[in-house]
Amino acid sequence: MTITDVPITSPLSAPETPDEWATWLSAATPGPDTSVLLPLLDPDRLSPAGRIDALKALERHAGWIDAQQVRLLASLDAEPVDPFPDFPQPTPDERRWDFTCEQVACALRLSNTTAATRLGTARALAAHFAPTLGLLERGDVHYMQTHALVEVTSNLDTPTAQHVEALVLDKMPHQSVSATRKALHRAVLKADPDGAEIRHQSARANRHVSLRPDLDGMSWWSIHLPAEQAAQIQASVDAHASVLKRDNDPRNLNQRRADAAFDLLVNHSVQSDGTNPTSPTPSRSAPIVQITVPYDTLIGTADHPADLKGHGPLTAGQARALASRPNSIWRRLLIHPTTGTLIKTDPTTYRPTADLTRHITTRDPLCTFPSCRMPSHRCDLDHLIPFGPPQHGPTTPDNLIPLCRRHHLLKHRAGWRVKREPDTGKVRWTAPTGHVYATEVADYRT
Repeated sequence: MTITDVPITSPLSAPETPDEWATWLSAATPGPDTSVLLPLLDPDRLSPAGRIDALKALERHAGWIDAQQVRLLASLDAEPVDPFPDFPQPTPDERRWDFTCEQVACALRLSNTTAATRLGTARALAAHFAPTLGLLERGDVHYMQTHALVEVTSNLDTPTAQHVEALVLDKMPHQSVSATRKALHRAVLKADPDGAEIRHQSARANRHVSLRPDLDGMSWWSIHLPAEQAAQIQASVDAHASVLKRDNDPRNLNQRRADAAFDLLVNHSVQSDGTNPTSPTPSRSAPIVQITVPYDTLIGTADHPADLKGHGPLTAGQARALASRPNSIWRRLLIHPTTGTLIKTDPTTYRPTADLTRHITTRDPLCTFPSCRMPSHRCDLDHLIPFGPPQHGPTTPDNLIPLCRRHHLLKHRAGWRVKREPDTGKVRWTAPTGHVYATEVADYRT
Protein backbone atom coordinates (compact mmCIF):
# COMPACT_ATOMS: atom_id res chain seq x y z
CA MET A 1 0.00 0.00 0.00
CA THR A 2 1.20 3.53 -0.78
CA ILE A 3 -0.08 6.88 0.39
CA THR A 4 -1.68 7.57 -2.99
CA ASP A 5 -3.73 4.35 -2.67
CA VAL A 6 -5.60 5.61 0.42
CA PRO A 7 -8.95 7.38 -0.06
CA ILE A 8 -9.26 10.53 2.05
CA THR A 9 -12.58 10.82 3.85
CA SER A 10 -11.45 13.01 6.75
CA PRO A 11 -13.02 16.49 6.96
CA LEU A 12 -9.54 17.76 7.86
CA SER A 13 -6.93 18.63 5.28
CA ALA A 14 -5.47 15.45 3.86
CA PRO A 15 -2.12 14.32 5.29
CA GLU A 16 0.59 14.04 2.71
CA THR A 17 3.91 13.01 4.24
CA PRO A 18 4.46 9.89 6.39
CA ASP A 19 4.98 12.13 9.43
CA GLU A 20 1.65 13.87 8.79
CA TRP A 21 -0.08 10.50 8.55
CA ALA A 22 1.49 9.44 11.82
CA THR A 23 0.34 12.65 13.54
CA TRP A 24 -3.19 12.26 12.14
CA LEU A 25 -3.47 8.61 13.17
CA SER A 26 -2.11 9.31 16.66
CA ALA A 27 -5.17 11.48 17.36
CA ALA A 28 -7.79 9.72 15.22
CA THR A 29 -10.48 7.54 16.77
CA PRO A 30 -9.35 4.00 15.90
CA GLY A 31 -11.56 1.66 13.95
CA PRO A 32 -11.78 -0.36 10.74
CA ASP A 33 -11.33 2.72 8.54
CA THR A 34 -8.16 3.84 10.29
CA SER A 35 -6.62 0.43 10.91
CA VAL A 36 -6.13 -0.12 7.17
CA LEU A 37 -3.83 2.92 7.18
CA LEU A 38 -1.39 1.52 9.74
CA PRO A 39 0.92 0.00 7.09
CA LEU A 40 1.75 3.60 6.13
CA LEU A 41 3.67 3.92 9.41
CA ASP A 42 6.94 2.65 7.98
CA PRO A 43 9.67 3.54 10.49
CA ASP A 44 12.22 3.92 7.71
CA ARG A 45 10.16 6.77 6.26
CA LEU A 46 9.44 8.55 9.55
CA SER A 47 11.42 11.15 11.45
CA PRO A 48 12.10 10.58 15.17
CA ALA A 49 9.04 12.70 16.01
CA GLY A 50 7.02 10.76 13.47
CA ARG A 51 8.03 7.46 15.04
CA ILE A 52 6.75 8.67 18.41
CA ASP A 53 3.42 9.60 16.81
CA ALA A 54 3.37 6.20 15.09
CA LEU A 55 3.84 4.50 18.47
CA LYS A 56 0.90 6.45 19.86
CA ALA A 57 -1.21 5.54 16.84
CA LEU A 58 -0.41 1.84 17.17
CA GLU A 59 -1.14 1.92 20.91
CA ARG A 60 -4.55 3.52 20.30
CA HIS A 61 -5.38 0.84 17.77
CA ALA A 62 -4.17 -1.84 20.15
CA GLY A 63 -6.79 -0.52 22.59
CA TRP A 64 -9.45 -0.75 19.92
CA ILE A 65 -8.46 -4.35 19.14
CA ASP A 66 -8.39 -5.18 22.86
CA ALA A 67 -11.94 -3.84 23.17
CA GLN A 68 -13.13 -6.09 20.31
CA GLN A 69 -11.52 -9.05 22.04
CA VAL A 70 -13.19 -8.09 25.33
CA ARG A 71 -16.59 -8.14 23.61
CA LEU A 72 -15.84 -11.52 22.03
CA LEU A 73 -14.71 -13.00 25.34
CA ALA A 74 -17.77 -11.62 27.11
CA SER A 75 -20.05 -13.20 24.50
CA LEU A 76 -18.25 -16.54 24.85
CA ASP A 77 -18.62 -16.29 28.61
CA ALA A 78 -22.34 -15.56 28.28
CA GLU A 79 -22.94 -18.34 25.71
CA PRO A 80 -20.26 -21.02 26.28
CA VAL A 81 -19.19 -23.36 23.52
CA ASP A 82 -21.18 -26.59 23.87
CA PRO A 83 -18.70 -29.07 25.41
CA PHE A 84 -20.77 -32.08 24.29
CA PRO A 85 -21.69 -31.53 20.63
CA ASP A 86 -21.36 -35.24 19.81
CA PHE A 87 -22.90 -36.59 22.99
CA PRO A 88 -26.69 -36.30 23.05
CA GLN A 89 -28.62 -36.01 26.31
CA PRO A 90 -25.76 -35.21 28.74
CA THR A 91 -26.48 -35.66 32.42
CA PRO A 92 -27.45 -32.61 34.52
CA ASP A 93 -24.03 -32.66 36.16
CA GLU A 94 -22.32 -32.63 32.75
CA ARG A 95 -24.49 -29.71 31.62
CA ARG A 96 -23.05 -27.62 34.42
CA TRP A 97 -19.52 -28.05 33.13
CA ASP A 98 -18.12 -25.06 31.28
CA PHE A 99 -14.96 -25.50 29.26
CA THR A 100 -14.88 -21.97 27.80
CA CYS A 101 -11.70 -21.25 29.74
CA GLU A 102 -9.96 -24.21 28.10
CA GLN A 103 -11.24 -23.15 24.68
CA VAL A 104 -9.80 -19.66 25.14
CA ALA A 105 -6.55 -20.93 26.62
CA CYS A 106 -5.91 -23.25 23.68
CA ALA A 107 -6.96 -20.72 21.04
CA LEU A 108 -4.73 -17.95 22.43
CA ARG A 109 -1.91 -20.19 23.72
CA LEU A 110 -2.47 -19.06 27.30
CA SER A 111 -2.42 -20.82 30.64
CA ASN A 112 -5.81 -21.66 32.11
CA THR A 113 -5.21 -19.10 34.86
CA THR A 114 -4.49 -16.30 32.39
CA ALA A 115 -7.46 -17.29 30.22
CA ALA A 116 -9.74 -17.29 33.25
CA THR A 117 -8.49 -13.82 34.20
CA ARG A 118 -9.14 -12.54 30.67
CA LEU A 119 -12.66 -13.96 30.74
CA GLY A 120 -13.37 -12.47 34.16
CA THR A 121 -12.11 -9.04 33.10
CA ALA A 122 -14.19 -9.16 29.91
CA ARG A 123 -17.29 -10.27 31.83
CA ALA A 124 -17.02 -7.38 34.29
CA LEU A 125 -16.19 -4.72 31.67
CA ALA A 126 -19.08 -5.70 29.40
CA ALA A 127 -21.61 -6.06 32.22
CA HIS A 128 -20.70 -3.24 34.61
CA PHE A 129 -18.13 -0.83 33.18
CA ALA A 130 -19.41 0.30 29.79
CA PRO A 131 -17.86 3.80 30.04
CA THR A 132 -14.38 2.34 30.63
CA LEU A 133 -14.85 -0.16 27.82
CA GLY A 134 -15.76 2.77 25.60
CA LEU A 135 -12.50 4.53 26.52
CA LEU A 136 -10.60 1.37 25.63
CA GLU A 137 -12.37 1.09 22.29
CA ARG A 138 -11.47 4.70 21.48
CA GLY A 139 -7.85 3.98 22.35
CA ASP A 140 -7.87 6.48 25.22
CA VAL A 141 -6.79 3.98 27.90
CA HIS A 142 -4.63 0.87 28.08
CA TYR A 143 -6.09 -2.61 28.57
CA MET A 144 -4.12 -2.97 31.82
CA GLN A 145 -5.93 0.08 33.20
CA THR A 146 -9.28 -1.61 32.57
CA HIS A 147 -7.97 -4.79 34.18
CA ALA A 148 -6.88 -2.76 37.22
CA LEU A 149 -10.41 -1.35 37.53
CA VAL A 150 -11.91 -4.85 37.53
CA GLU A 151 -9.32 -6.23 39.93
CA VAL A 152 -9.45 -3.41 42.48
CA THR A 153 -13.26 -3.37 42.58
CA SER A 154 -13.71 -7.15 42.59
CA ASN A 155 -14.82 -7.21 46.25
CA LEU A 156 -17.38 -4.42 45.86
CA ASP A 157 -21.06 -4.61 44.97
CA THR A 158 -21.95 -3.30 41.51
CA PRO A 159 -23.25 0.17 42.48
CA THR A 160 -20.16 0.88 44.61
CA ALA A 161 -17.83 -0.43 41.89
CA GLN A 162 -19.50 1.85 39.35
CA HIS A 163 -19.15 4.76 41.78
CA VAL A 164 -15.41 4.03 41.94
CA GLU A 165 -15.30 3.97 38.14
CA ALA A 166 -17.02 7.37 37.98
CA LEU A 167 -14.47 8.86 40.40
CA VAL A 168 -11.48 7.88 38.22
CA LEU A 169 -12.95 7.82 34.71
CA ASP A 170 -11.94 11.35 33.65
CA LYS A 171 -8.38 10.87 34.95
CA MET A 172 -7.65 7.50 33.35
CA PRO A 173 -6.82 8.77 29.82
CA HIS A 174 -4.05 10.94 31.31
CA GLN A 175 -2.60 8.36 33.70
CA SER A 176 -0.09 5.55 33.59
CA VAL A 177 -1.25 2.09 34.65
CA SER A 178 0.38 2.41 38.07
CA ALA A 179 -1.16 5.87 38.64
CA THR A 180 -4.58 4.49 37.71
CA ARG A 181 -4.19 1.63 40.15
CA LYS A 182 -3.27 4.03 42.95
CA ALA A 183 -6.20 6.32 42.07
CA LEU A 184 -8.53 3.30 42.14
CA HIS A 185 -7.37 2.26 45.60
CA ARG A 186 -7.97 5.79 46.83
CA ALA A 187 -11.39 5.92 45.16
CA VAL A 188 -12.40 2.65 46.86
CA LEU A 189 -11.52 4.14 50.25
CA LYS A 190 -13.54 7.24 49.42
CA ALA A 191 -16.57 5.42 47.97
CA ASP A 192 -16.80 2.75 50.65
CA PRO A 193 -14.85 3.75 53.80
CA ASP A 194 -16.79 1.42 56.12
CA GLY A 195 -16.39 -1.55 53.80
CA ALA A 196 -12.73 -0.73 53.27
CA GLU A 197 -12.12 -0.88 57.02
CA ILE A 198 -13.93 -4.24 57.28
CA ARG A 199 -11.90 -5.65 54.37
CA HIS A 200 -8.70 -4.32 55.91
CA GLN A 201 -9.43 -6.02 59.23
CA SER A 202 -10.19 -9.28 57.41
CA ALA A 203 -6.94 -9.05 55.43
CA ARG A 204 -5.08 -8.12 58.60
CA ALA A 205 -6.30 -11.34 60.21
CA ASN A 206 -4.64 -13.27 57.35
CA ARG A 207 -1.16 -11.78 57.82
CA HIS A 208 1.60 -14.34 57.36
CA VAL A 209 5.18 -14.99 56.30
CA SER A 210 6.36 -17.22 53.49
CA LEU A 211 9.60 -18.76 52.26
CA ARG A 212 10.16 -19.57 48.59
CA PRO A 213 13.33 -21.11 47.13
CA ASP A 214 15.01 -19.37 44.21
CA LEU A 215 17.88 -20.11 41.81
CA ASP A 216 21.59 -20.01 42.62
CA GLY A 217 21.26 -20.91 46.28
CA MET A 218 18.98 -17.98 47.08
CA SER A 219 15.51 -17.70 48.59
CA TRP A 220 12.69 -15.17 48.86
CA TRP A 221 11.44 -14.48 52.38
CA SER A 222 8.35 -12.30 52.51
CA ILE A 223 5.88 -11.08 55.06
CA HIS A 224 2.29 -10.03 54.34
CA LEU A 225 1.18 -7.48 56.91
CA PRO A 226 -0.59 -4.10 57.22
CA ALA A 227 0.91 -1.36 55.08
CA GLU A 228 1.73 0.95 57.98
CA GLN A 229 3.71 -1.84 59.69
CA ALA A 230 5.53 -2.64 56.43
CA ALA A 231 6.45 1.04 56.11
CA GLN A 232 7.87 1.04 59.64
CA ILE A 233 9.93 -2.07 58.89
CA GLN A 234 11.27 -0.54 55.67
CA ALA A 235 12.13 2.69 57.46
CA SER A 236 13.97 0.73 60.17
CA VAL A 237 15.86 -1.28 57.56
CA ASP A 238 16.86 1.91 55.71
CA ALA A 239 18.02 3.54 58.93
CA HIS A 240 20.03 0.48 59.95
CA ALA A 241 21.50 0.14 56.45
CA SER A 242 23.01 3.62 56.86
CA VAL A 243 24.59 2.48 60.15
CA LEU A 244 26.08 -0.59 58.44
CA LYS A 245 27.94 1.47 55.84
CA ARG A 246 31.70 1.48 56.28
CA ASP A 247 34.50 3.37 54.55
CA ASN A 248 35.24 1.78 51.16
CA ASP A 249 32.21 -0.52 51.66
CA PRO A 250 31.89 -2.66 48.50
CA ARG A 251 28.18 -3.26 49.10
CA ASN A 252 25.56 -1.23 47.25
CA LEU A 253 22.44 0.12 48.94
CA ASN A 254 20.25 -2.91 48.21
CA GLN A 255 22.91 -5.26 49.56
CA ARG A 256 23.19 -3.23 52.74
CA ARG A 257 19.40 -3.26 53.12
CA ALA A 258 19.30 -7.04 52.83
CA ASP A 259 22.10 -7.35 55.36
CA ALA A 260 20.37 -4.87 57.65
CA ALA A 261 17.12 -6.83 57.56
CA PHE A 262 18.91 -10.06 58.46
CA ASP A 263 20.90 -8.27 61.15
CA LEU A 264 17.77 -6.76 62.74
CA LEU A 265 15.87 -10.05 62.69
CA VAL A 266 18.62 -12.49 63.65
CA ASN A 267 21.80 -10.90 64.98
CA HIS A 268 20.66 -7.64 66.57
CA SER A 269 24.17 -6.40 65.83
CA VAL A 270 26.13 -4.67 63.09
CA GLN A 271 27.74 -6.62 60.25
CA SER A 272 30.77 -4.91 58.82
CA ASP A 273 31.11 -7.12 55.75
CA GLY A 274 27.56 -8.40 55.21
CA THR A 275 28.27 -11.83 56.65
CA ASN A 276 29.45 -11.82 60.28
CA PRO A 277 28.27 -9.71 63.23
CA THR A 278 31.15 -7.96 64.95
CA SER A 279 29.72 -5.68 67.60
CA PRO A 280 26.50 -4.67 69.32
CA THR A 281 24.20 -2.47 67.31
CA PRO A 282 25.03 1.20 67.92
CA SER A 283 22.39 3.83 68.30
CA ARG A 284 20.78 4.44 64.96
CA SER A 285 18.73 7.27 63.51
CA ALA A 286 15.05 6.96 64.23
CA PRO A 287 13.05 5.55 61.31
CA ILE A 288 10.63 8.01 59.72
CA VAL A 289 7.20 6.95 58.47
CA GLN A 290 5.28 9.72 56.74
CA ILE A 291 1.53 9.87 56.16
CA THR A 292 -0.52 12.71 54.74
CA VAL A 293 -3.99 12.80 56.27
CA PRO A 294 -6.80 15.40 56.17
CA TYR A 295 -7.34 17.09 59.53
CA ASP A 296 -11.01 16.07 59.77
CA THR A 297 -9.97 12.44 59.26
CA LEU A 298 -7.27 12.80 61.88
CA ILE A 299 -9.67 14.03 64.56
CA GLY A 300 -12.33 11.46 63.60
CA THR A 301 -15.06 13.67 62.11
CA ALA A 302 -14.56 12.24 58.59
CA ASP A 303 -13.20 9.09 56.98
CA HIS A 304 -11.35 10.45 53.96
CA PRO A 305 -8.45 8.23 52.85
CA ALA A 306 -4.92 9.13 53.88
CA ASP A 307 -1.70 8.58 51.97
CA LEU A 308 1.26 6.56 53.24
CA LYS A 309 4.55 7.56 51.65
CA GLY A 310 5.92 4.70 49.58
CA HIS A 311 2.63 2.78 49.61
CA GLY A 312 -0.36 4.90 48.66
CA PRO A 313 -3.89 5.15 50.08
CA LEU A 314 -4.68 4.01 53.62
CA THR A 315 -8.02 3.68 55.41
CA ALA A 316 -8.91 6.41 57.87
CA GLY A 317 -8.60 3.93 60.74
CA GLN A 318 -5.06 2.96 59.74
CA ALA A 319 -4.08 6.64 59.48
CA ARG A 320 -5.46 7.51 62.91
CA ALA A 321 -3.75 4.51 64.49
CA LEU A 322 -0.41 5.43 62.93
CA ALA A 323 -0.72 9.11 63.82
CA SER A 324 -1.60 8.35 67.44
CA ARG A 325 1.47 6.17 68.07
CA PRO A 326 3.75 7.38 70.87
CA ASN A 327 6.30 10.01 69.82
CA SER A 328 4.47 10.79 66.57
CA ILE A 329 5.30 14.23 65.16
CA TRP A 330 2.54 16.24 63.47
CA ARG A 331 3.36 18.90 60.91
CA ARG A 332 0.72 21.26 59.52
CA LEU A 333 0.56 21.49 55.72
CA LEU A 334 -1.76 23.92 53.94
CA ILE A 335 -3.94 22.63 51.10
CA HIS A 336 -5.22 24.78 48.24
CA PRO A 337 -9.06 24.60 48.46
CA THR A 338 -9.53 24.47 44.67
CA THR A 339 -6.70 22.31 43.35
CA GLY A 340 -6.01 20.23 46.48
CA THR A 341 -2.25 20.76 46.14
CA LEU A 342 0.12 21.80 48.91
CA ILE A 343 0.95 25.48 49.23
CA LYS A 344 3.68 27.08 51.31
CA THR A 345 6.06 30.04 51.46
CA ASP A 346 9.69 29.67 52.58
CA PRO A 347 12.87 31.78 52.57
CA THR A 348 14.61 32.16 49.23
CA THR A 349 18.03 30.67 49.93
CA TYR A 350 20.03 28.56 47.51
CA ARG A 351 19.75 25.30 49.45
CA PRO A 352 16.20 24.36 50.45
CA THR A 353 15.63 24.32 54.18
CA ALA A 354 14.66 21.03 55.83
CA ASP A 355 11.10 22.35 56.17
CA LEU A 356 10.94 23.31 52.49
CA THR A 357 12.41 19.94 51.47
CA ARG A 358 9.74 18.11 53.49
CA HIS A 359 7.08 20.24 51.84
CA ILE A 360 8.24 19.54 48.28
CA THR A 361 8.77 15.81 48.79
CA THR A 362 5.28 15.60 50.30
CA ARG A 363 3.73 17.65 47.51
CA ASP A 364 5.54 15.61 44.83
CA PRO A 365 6.04 12.09 46.24
CA LEU A 366 7.87 10.89 43.11
CA CYS A 367 10.38 12.20 40.60
CA THR A 368 8.37 14.58 38.42
CA PHE A 369 9.45 13.03 35.13
CA PRO A 370 6.22 11.46 33.81
CA SER A 371 7.37 7.84 33.62
CA CYS A 372 9.55 7.76 36.74
CA ARG A 373 8.62 6.11 40.05
CA MET A 374 11.69 7.10 42.07
CA PRO A 375 10.58 8.36 45.52
CA SER A 376 11.22 12.07 45.81
CA HIS A 377 13.19 11.80 49.05
CA ARG A 378 15.88 10.04 46.99
CA CYS A 379 15.88 12.75 44.30
CA ASP A 380 17.63 16.06 43.72
CA LEU A 381 15.58 19.22 44.24
CA ASP A 382 16.11 21.10 40.99
CA HIS A 383 15.51 24.79 40.27
CA LEU A 384 13.26 25.21 37.22
CA ILE A 385 14.61 28.72 36.72
CA PRO A 386 18.36 28.54 37.49
CA PHE A 387 19.30 30.09 40.83
CA GLY A 388 22.43 31.84 39.66
CA PRO A 389 22.84 34.72 37.22
CA PRO A 390 21.50 35.88 34.93
CA GLN A 391 18.04 34.49 35.79
CA HIS A 392 18.25 34.30 39.60
CA GLY A 393 15.44 31.82 40.09
CA PRO A 394 14.14 31.71 43.68
CA THR A 395 14.33 28.73 46.02
CA THR A 396 10.56 28.48 46.47
CA PRO A 397 8.06 25.63 46.06
CA ASP A 398 6.92 26.89 42.66
CA ASN A 399 10.50 26.85 41.36
CA LEU A 400 11.62 23.50 42.82
CA ILE A 401 10.80 19.99 41.65
CA PRO A 402 12.24 16.61 42.64
CA LEU A 403 14.20 14.87 39.89
CA CYS A 404 16.09 11.61 40.14
CA ARG A 405 19.69 11.90 39.04
CA ARG A 406 19.01 10.38 35.59
CA HIS A 407 16.16 12.76 34.77
CA HIS A 408 18.01 15.68 36.32
CA LEU A 409 20.79 15.04 33.79
CA LEU A 410 18.22 14.50 31.03
CA LYS A 411 16.77 17.97 31.70
CA HIS A 412 20.16 19.64 31.39
CA ARG A 413 21.82 17.53 28.69
CA ALA A 414 19.23 15.92 26.43
CA GLY A 415 17.20 18.87 25.17
CA TRP A 416 14.06 18.32 27.25
CA ARG A 417 12.23 21.43 28.50
CA VAL A 418 10.22 21.48 31.71
CA LYS A 419 7.68 23.87 33.19
CA ARG A 420 5.53 23.71 36.32
CA GLU A 421 2.06 25.28 36.35
CA PRO A 422 1.70 27.10 39.69
CA ASP A 423 -2.11 26.99 39.62
CA THR A 424 -2.48 23.25 39.02
CA GLY A 425 0.88 21.87 40.14
CA LYS A 426 1.27 19.95 36.88
CA VAL A 427 4.78 19.58 35.55
CA ARG A 428 4.87 19.56 31.75
CA TRP A 429 7.82 18.13 29.86
CA THR A 430 8.49 18.90 26.21
CA ALA A 431 10.60 16.28 24.45
CA PRO A 432 13.14 17.18 21.75
CA THR A 433 10.59 15.82 19.24
CA GLY A 434 8.05 18.42 20.40
CA HIS A 435 5.74 15.99 22.21
CA VAL A 436 4.41 17.24 25.54
CA TYR A 437 3.85 15.04 28.61
CA ALA A 438 2.45 15.98 32.01
CA THR A 439 2.92 14.44 35.44
CA GLU A 440 0.15 13.43 37.80
CA VAL A 441 -0.63 15.81 40.68
CA ALA A 442 -1.35 14.60 44.20
CA ASP A 443 -4.75 15.89 45.32
CA TYR A 444 -4.96 15.78 49.11
CA ARG A 445 -8.61 16.82 49.31
CA THR A 446 -9.83 13.28 48.52
